[in-house]
Amino acid sequence: MAGDQSNDIGHGVSVQEPIQPELVEGMAHENPVVTDVGAGSGTTDPEPATAAALAARLRHLSLSAQTIHADDFLNSHQSVAPPMHVSTTFRYNDDPDELRPWANINPNNPYDSHVYSRDTAPNTTRLEAVLTSILHGPSLTYSSGLSAFHALLVFLNPKRVAIGGGYHGCHGVIHVLSKLTGLKTVDLLDPNFDADLQPGDVVHVETPLNPTGEARDLASYAARAHARGCYLTVDATFAPPPLLDPFRWGADAVMHSGTKYFGGHSDMLCGVLAVRPEHAGTWIRGLREERLVLGSVMGSFEGWLGVRSLRTLEVRVRKQSADAAALVAWLEAARNEPGHVAGEAVAEVRHASIQKTEGGWLAEQMPHGFGPVFAAYMRDADLARRLPSKLRLFHHATSLGGVESLVEWRAMTDAGVDRRLLRFSVGLEGFEDLRDDLVQGFEALRAERAARDAGAAAVAG
Repeated sequence: MAGDQSNDIGHGVSVQEPIQPELVEGMAHENPVVTDVGAGSGTTDPEPATAAALAARLRHLSLSAQTIHADDFLNSHQSVAPPMHVSTTFRYNDDPDELRPWANINPNNPYDSHVYSRDTAPNTTRLEAVLTSILHGPSLTYSSGLSAFHALLVFLNPKRVAIGGGYHGCHGVIHVLSKLTGLKTVDLLDPNFDADLQPGDVVHVETPLNPTGEARDLASYAARAHARGCYLTVDATFAPPPLLDPFRWGADAVMHSGTKYFGGHSDMLCGVLAVRPEHAGTWIRGLREERLVLGSVMGSFEGWLGVRSLRTLEVRVRKQSADAAALVAWLEAARNEPGHVAGEAVAEVRHASIQKTEGGWLAEQMPHGFGPVFAAYMRDADLARRLPSKLRLFHHATSLGGVESLVEWRAMTDAGVDRRLLRFSVGLEGFEDLRDDLVQGFEALRAERAARDAGAAAVAG
């Protein structure tokens, strides 16, 4: 989707029309399935109901009501729990006169119509319906968060991406694309990062930031991006609903690694792209067409797991975020308390809940909590390497967002990070138990170091 810009909308940004290469053209549905909602009701001019409109019809309800019921219109069976469909292909109509390319209407439910699972499938369609409702924009799923980011950059095809810090995997995707397209990066942390940006370029902001859990001011970045005719894309993985709505602050596209909080059980890979509704007409069609040939579609089993997991999203995330804030407040106080064991090990704590900002943008941007991930900088790299093995409730593993709490010596998977950094992902165990686990871990570190020092002294003596 390079070059051609037309169909101006808000923010002074031009929506680029998707390209129609021969490889893609005619390979995917051109229009969403519609039905006449007024049929049989006496309405003379019924309005068509798209799947996206039906998915969004419950946005006036609570987040939990949406995650439980936004996909009800896709029910084709009496079962309460959504069935799992593993088929990769779907039978065409038996009537030859009803055969139309890439249109295979399910007579039991037109909205649950499919041809081939590299395009759409029942379980991922359900997942996308729920995500469309709760993310406030039409949504597509992908095989992973990085495949979603890759698909977004392929579609927008910018010449420059402004990005700074954050998840190293996104920088890796940009590096791969730079070999193919000459894509250049601009340092988002440069005060004048927008000076050389051109219309169609991308400003990519991750908030809260991996691995520290600190937030960035989206409204500020949106204003600067749109003033240059650029798109603001936001990685909101660390702040799923109900914590953050990037579209409210000017985002043009929002991505999530759904592996984390949307999955919530450390058992599925998923990526998500949600598009600002003003862009949906061209962007969703183009992204879906390109997903078909990129082959980055989400698996049916993972789609089923995703629906299962989203049912409890709100109760999980609210508790995880509240417990993380409580743990951060305790740890920050404990490390500054004279003689406390935490102060012997921890030099600094980072999290949006204790972040110093100018103005009130942070509380406005994240009114319902600051996210379940925080970072602790230990006093030296050896302490950071050893503490995880002393903890009993925090599993030492990468990733985040699951019901179980995790800690990672981040140097295990990110070569560029400070080797003193530990990333904590708070699960559902509860603040008090996690606090006590940290205390016993710090005490174990103290005992281990004392024993080592005593042994060294004995050898020296």
